[in-house]
Amino acid sequence: MTQALRIAICQIEPVVGDIAGNVSRIDAARQQAAAEGADLAVFCELVVCGYPPEDLVQKPSFQAACRTAVEDLAARTADGGPAMIIGAPWREGEALYNCAFLLDDGEIKETVRKVRLPNYGVFDEPRRFTPGTDFPMPVAFRGSKIGLMVCEDMWIAGAGEHLAAQGADFFIVPHGSPYRDTALDERTSIARERVQATGLPLLFVNQLAGQDEVVFDGAAFVMNADGEVIHRAAQFSPGLFMTEWAQANGKWQCTDGPSETWYAREEQTYRAVTLGVRDYVEKNRFPGVVIGLSGGVDSALTAAIAVDALGPDRVRCVMMPSRYTSTESLEDALACAKALGVDYQSIDIEPAVSAFDAMLAPAFTGRKADTTEENIQSRIRGMILMALSNKFGDMVLTTGNKSEMSVGYATLYGDMNGGYNPLKDIYKMDVFSLCRWRNGADVPGLLGRKGEVIPQRIITKPPSAELREDQKDADTLPPYDILDGILSRLVEKEMSVRDIVAAGFDEAAVRRIEHLLYIAEYKRRQAPPGPKVTRVNFGRDRRYPITNGWRDRS
Repeated sequence: MTQALRIAICQIEPVVGDIAGNVSRIDAARQQAAAEGADLAVFCELVVCGYPPEDLVQKPSFQAACRTAVEDLAARTADGGPAMIIGAPWREGEALYNCAFLLDDGEIKETVRKVRLPNYGVFDEPRRFTPGTDFPMPVAFRGSKIGLMVCEDMWIAGAGEHLAAQGADFFIVPHGSPYRDTALDERTSIARERVQATGLPLLFVNQLAGQDEVVFDGAAFVMNADGEVIHRAAQFSPGLFMTEWAQANGKWQCTDGPSETWYAREEQTYRAVTLGVRDYVEKNRFPGVVIGLSGGVDSALTAAIAVDALGPDRVRCVMMPSRYTSTESLEDALACAKALGVDYQSIDIEPAVSAFDAMLAPAFTGRKADTTEENIQSRIRGMILMALSNKFGDMVLTTGNKSEMSVGYATLYGDMNGGYNPLKDIYKMDVFSLCRWRNGADVPGLLGRKGEVIPQRIITKPPSAELREDQKDADTLPPYDILDGILSRLVEKEMSVRDIVAAGFDEAAVRRIEHLLYIAEYKRRQAPPGPKVTRVNFGRDRRYPITNGWRDRS
């Protein structure tokens, strides 16, 4: 005897806090699933409220609205259409749980409480939720027994094995797994551990959304009982993806499903940042963005990302030259703006610089020019961008990369002014790689034109802030390939100075970079948010004290 199920992967884009809107999105996806003959529509973790809700989830009125939404969605399944698996916060007495629900026949058929609450990286769920006390039992559904695990319960041995021992036929795992450059390998590796330990196939359904500093890439998949990913949903794109399941000889398996392509590393990162920018601007209802376009590589890449996220008509670029701005920078900024098709203007900062020089001359008597005068130029530029933002409503995108943010090579209230920083978690060498990738890429789904949009000279010329005569970044920093090698070991890997030196780096350089990393913490605390793309980003992952006397003397 053969039984069959049609299960729809509903990869929608929930918005944190927009409960009514999320219910509408869920309902629309269910209707589409019904039209395609689905028996079951599966959504991501906490889809009703959006993930992560942070401390918003502690408000009693918010909890009540989530409960009402779940009950309303359950009532809709009385129409004979597909059942649903959804996620929502759920108050029971004094406890608040992170739950997944099976909704069918007009009611809440099953409630599964998340047992493992992650407390690392971007996650701090124990602050808000109560863990489930027991591993769940399989959920009976139309001739099958579903092993339903909520996100982290898949990642640690125990819950899956318990479900298998209790007779589960296959796993469904609603997730809120953020993108990072190692995410796909990590997810499939952990899923494979559960599959190989139990011999059961697994359906992984993930959130899709940019949410402040976190990007969720979707990328749902089906893994067979041999631990092989046999079906893939789209990465970074919404959609409904049908899967076919059948039981034969007492075992369930997925017999058909989507065959989307996941992206290679540079394109993954680029699309993650583009999604982060798009959702941050759209969800916070800005009409567009304004960017200081300097003729350098960071601002050029930021502008390209903004155009691909929002379209050229919503991107305003401004060159703000000073006496130190080279002819090449003027030419390169204009060429980049033309290639991107954005609104472009030039506003000379020299009148403001001269005014500040005159204003401060009495106070600075007897003092030589130094970084103070350089920072004044940066702050004038920041003030111009904020003035344009105030006047036209566009949000300022800042352009500092992770290398600069690590060592404090950015000016507070100057080039750090803005609402969002697309490059915040991207090292300088990766900036170059992304520029080269974007120039050679076919970009379906992005809103900019394909082909070269960043002039080659911007990528190849020596980086410079152009705040003094003949200034180059290499005057005060190691070459970026060396700097990034040191920083990735200090930040991502938390390696000791001794181990980094043993890896082939100069000890004096390592100690200097470590010192700069620590003393720049106060700047990073005041920096705008930006999308996480590495394993350890500044802010949500890495939270160091500002006042910090520690230095590694090993």
